[in-house]
Amino acid sequence: MTQIVEQDVAASNELIAFRLGEQEFCVDIMSVRDIRGWTPTTPLPHSSSYVKGVINLRGAVLPVVDLAARLGFEPATPNARHVIIITQVGNQTIGLLVDAVSDILTVNSGSIQATPNVASELARAFMKGVIAMEGRMISLIALDNVLTQNQAGQGLLN
Repeated sequence: MTQIVEQDVAASNELIAFRLGEQEFCVDIMSVRDIRGWTPTTPLPHSSSYVKGVINLRGAVLPVVDLAARLGFEPATPNARHVIIITQVGNQTIGLLVDAVSDILTVNSGSIQATPNVASELARAFMKGVIAMEGRMISLIALDNVLTQNQAGQGLLN
């Protein structure tokens, strides 16, 4: 008799880790469509301060969000070393400007700890949790919250 052993696929997550300044963050690899070098953007009038502008990605106009500015850090001054992570959440495709992609991580769901209560309400809304591994603290970003609404609950590009 052969015994079939099922693996708990939901127990592990593959994540893309990246840097914003001196801090590390990550997002679920399933939401990442592409990683591209920095491309200058065309500004959008009256857009949110964290929207760098738009780029042409294979014929599609794609908004680029300065993730550092979106998370409340000092806005980035993009250069050739910056990268744009193309992400998809629902039917929305958006580029995230980050300093550098650093790693692909495989973590168990149990190793993702809750965002500390000392963080602001907005920070807790943007973060799914924190991962402590190999002497690093990596914040797991809730892309659906970061990309779909601003502080007033409006759409990202309103």
